[in-house]
Amino acid sequence: MEDKTIESVIILGSGPAGLSAALYAARAELNPLVLTGMQLGGQAALTNVIENYPGFPDGVGGAALGDLLQKQAERFGARMEYDNVESVDLLSTPKRIKTYSKEYLANSVIIATGASSVKLNVPGEELLSGKGVSYCATCDGWFFKDKEVVVVGGGDSALEEALFLTRYATKVTIIHRRDQFRAGVLLQSRVHDNKKIQLVLDSVVKEIQGEDKVIAVLVENVKTGEKTQLTTDGVFVFIGHKPNNGIYQDQVEMDEHGYIKVNMKMETSVPGVFACGEAADPEYRQVATSVGMGAAAAIQDAKYLETLEK
Repeated sequence: MEDKTIESVIILGSGPAGLSAALYAARAELNPLVLTGMQLGGQAALTNVIENYPGFPDGVGGAALGDLLQKQAERFGARMEYDNVESVDLLSTPKRIKTYSKEYLANSVIIATGASSVKLNVPGEELLSGKGVSYCATCDGWFFKDKEVVVVGGGDSALEEALFLTRYATKVTIIHRRDQFRAGVLLQSRVHDNKKIQLVLDSVVKEIQGEDKVIAVLVENVKTGEKTQLTTDGVFVFIGHKPNNGIYQDQVEMDEHGYIKVNMKMETSVPGVFACGEAADPEYRQVATSVGMGAAAAIQDAKYLETLEK
């Protein structure tokens, strides 16, 4: 331990929350180290256009926003390390963080590891993942040019990505388990007005069919129990996210859904450990709220580090 540098603060994750925390920590001259993970920009970077982030009246691409946040944080001295965290010891002093390549020590940690897409967990999904099953329209939409695709979900993300897919696909069928969408009114209006989009409501996907590629989905009506086979070239799943908090289990207090519990100051149950963004937000899960949480976490972290110096 004596031979290792002890960082003032290590930020885990490089989505809007993590990069916002990095910006504020850097401006406080904490010389933050960001362990970015493999997806710089987080889940937001996979979104084609973010239309509700303040300051961008024409919208902004998710990847572009992540790039801007990174450059702004680095301008004030934040350091980015492209590495994946494998395990942590948040109860030790200093905190220990083990990545694929090395071990780090830190006086404080800000958790901003976000969330990952929830899967359908139906036959054929895992087998055909990357062979027609996708969780990112921005990443994979181009491969379905002049083809027919299915979108599963009924929230903002599902409808946004369905609209994006109409740029490439000849037909986009949205399958939703309820008879009404959870998405905003404006998105619903756009979907209803788009002639390339068809709706299959009160229905769930029971199976994704195919061997080397997707050829169809088996759909069941939740009210009648009737099952039908729907031919398609691709399946895009947008049914929610789950927090990436597995490695913090039994170290910080979480709720029943695996979200880290924080107070208004982004403090966790462990002194010197803060959490922000979707890792600690089961309610709003917006880019704007994640950015605010990241800023708050860094501000409070700076105050905590001051107490260590006294």
